Amino acid sequence: MTRILRSRALNLHVPARGGALMMTIVTRVKLREGCEPRWDAAMRERLEAARNQAGWIAGQVAIPVDALDERVIIGTWQTRADWEAWHADPKFRETRKQLEGLETRPAEEWWHEVVTDLRAAA
Repeated sequence: MTRILRSRALNLHVPARGGALMMTIVTRVKLREGCEPRWDAAMRERLEAARNQAGWIAGQVAIPVDALDERVIIGTWQTRADWEAWHADPKFRETRKQLEGLETRPAEEWWHEVVTDLRAAA
């Protein structure tokens, strides 16, 4: 169960009994020179499709200010199983084909349990 503490300025979600509120995966990729626009378009398409998946909460793509040929994808899901199920979706597989060959090395991934989620009030 999640407790939701509200104030006028923000929403604070804290999981009850110290459990994970959600799961976030952070993925870092290095792109081949000149492939950045194609990769960005394919990843944007992938994130748009992920919005309709069970368990999807949020997604972001960031460019490190000191490495313009890299991307960091931050995906937040209710559970890791939801994220894994998304990988069987035809749209995921389609965008995987679009991304093939655009990265210089295998992606690095880190999983995180989200224990506090703080955002501006909507």
